[in-house]
Amino acid sequence: MKIAFVYDAVYPWVKGGAEIRIYELGKRLSSQGHDVHLFGIKWWEGEDVIRHEGMTLHGVCQARELYVDGRRSIPEALVFAAKLFPPLMKEKFDLIDVSVFPYFSCFTVKAVSVLKKTPAVFTWHEAWGDYWYEYLGKTKGLLGLLIEKAVARISKNDIAVSDWTKDRLEALKGTNSKIAVLPNGVDLKLISEIKPAGKGSSDAQGGKIYDVIFAGRLIKEKNVDVLIKAISLLKKDFPEICCCIVGDGPERKALEKLTRELGVRENVIFEGFQEYRALIGKIKASKVLVLPSSREGFGMVVIEAFACGVPVVTVREKYNAAQGLVEDGVEGFVVRLEGKEIAKAVEKILQIENNYTEIASHTIKKAENFDWDILSTELLLSYKKLL
Repeated sequence: MKIAFVYDAVYPWVKGGAEIRIYELGKRLSSQGHDVHLFGIKWWEGEDVIRHEGMTLHGVCQARELYVDGRRSIPEALVFAAKLFPPLMKEKFDLIDVSVFPYFSCFTVKAVSVLKKTPAVFTWHEAWGDYWYEYLGKTKGLLGLLIEKAVARISKNDIAVSDWTKDRLEALKGTNSKIAVLPNGVDLKLISEIKPAGKGSSDAQGGKIYDVIFAGRLIKEKNVDVLIKAISLLKKDFPEICCCIVGDGPERKALEKLTRELGVRENVIFEGFQEYRALIGKIKASKVLVLPSSREGFGMVVIEAFACGVPVVTVREKYNAAQGLVEDGVEGFVVRLEGKEIAKAVEKILQIENNYTEIASHTIKKAENFDWDILSTELLLSYKKLL
């Protein structure tokens, strides 16, 4: 089968859930003998078309800033959608799988699908609905909502990455719509081979194991400031508490300033973006992962933490799909988005060392349902139903 994935951001040059999903599924489909192509922005040096991990990568336009003022760039999305059409039309594919966000490329894929009579699959990592008003305000938010609804109308074959996203997509398309759910996953074998970064390793300061870890892009929706406030509260009873923040983004300087203002500069370590093995090593060296996001389409880092045997504290927010992954009190806790509530949940985990092994066993068992090898087989079956 000749398969085309479409998404402007490409792993490993850009790191995120959607990028990793395409990378992991694509390389597995390629290893099974399928001809896998990815059309994205050209983040790499050299030729526009290259081979990488068994896949053919097409750089349809030069690299541009994905984010402006902490939000996805509309000009970037428009340029990518326009530049995508010619190279996508040059070849004949059995199927095209487009990641819906940031929307405009979906219209290009739909046009190619009609012109070349090629089945198209729309993969929804998130479905925002009325969240557009919070994100862009009343006027611009209405435009964003109308564009999202337009994409929902032109998509006939939909895949949602979570039941949470499926429910929100049904609100846009109607409950009679057929929407498959194929979650994001983890490489269980790879994770099992990685050692904790803080145990006898020079990666962690003084070999110290982190008490708390966060991993993700440092943008407002991740609410890392609330986590830092929780650390300042925990410091009263745990003076040596150590929180590792993995990731980068427009909020980093403000967050570093907050640590100084709250007197936790020595307790919070900003590590920036990490290569995958280093990230997993640090998660394994942590006692709890905190994901205080108010918006997540899935929350891949939650499953990665589970695979590492690490419980998770996340928040009860309307647009946070990650809360659906955590069984409260079993694999971690789901709490209100408040510093005090997050601090209480973290404290419970730090104080139950006798039962930590039991919690870890629950998280690892949950992660077994999200192995990329299993998910790639399920994706292929979904594709074949369309042909």
